[in-house]
Amino acid sequence: MDHREQLISTYLLELKKSLDQLPVGQILQAVDVIQKARLKKKTIFTMGNGGSSATASHMGCDFSKNTRSPELPAIRMICLSDSTPTITAFGNDEGYETIFSEPLKALANAGDVLIAISGSGNSPNILRGLETAKSLGMTTIGLSGFKGGRMIHMVDIPINIDTDSIERVEDIHMICDHVMTMVMRESLQ
Repeated sequence: MDHREQLISTYLLELKKSLDQLPVGQILQAVDVIQKARLKKKTIFTMGNGGSSATASHMGCDFSKNTRSPELPAIRMICLSDSTPTITAFGNDEGYETIFSEPLKALANAGDVLIAISGSGNSPNILRGLETAKSLGMTTIGLSGFKGGRMIHMVDIPINIDTDSIERVEDIHMICDHVMTMVMRESLQ
């Protein structure tokens, strides 16, 4: 096996180990919170930076489209990472740490849900968004990696991927999105 094959083999082995430690109980708690919010026609917000922003956006699409049912209201989703003009306006005028908290102040209500996605769990804009969510009476779910950073202690439901690779963290965050989507869709049948 050459060096590149060894790198791939090691990566996949570590990914499998991380998947074996997936916090299934917390994922199911998150699904329950989202389903209850759905029934009350509350809004689910997502946010993240970089790769986590892409996951937040993908989650918004999956939850709103792939969980539809004629018997239930659609899941109301807003991805705070999706509006480049809003992000750059707040970032430029008030500081990057405000890009999620300020839109939440305008859009969110008590009983809504915020899903924060951060590999490190220490991004200042994510932490500020969580503080704002708490002050508004929102329920918070956090997808993090490594040891969870500060975020793990700030959320109601922490879903932490305890691995030392940002790539594996991001891989498994996407798996969490797809697992939650599948559980919400299949539990309707």
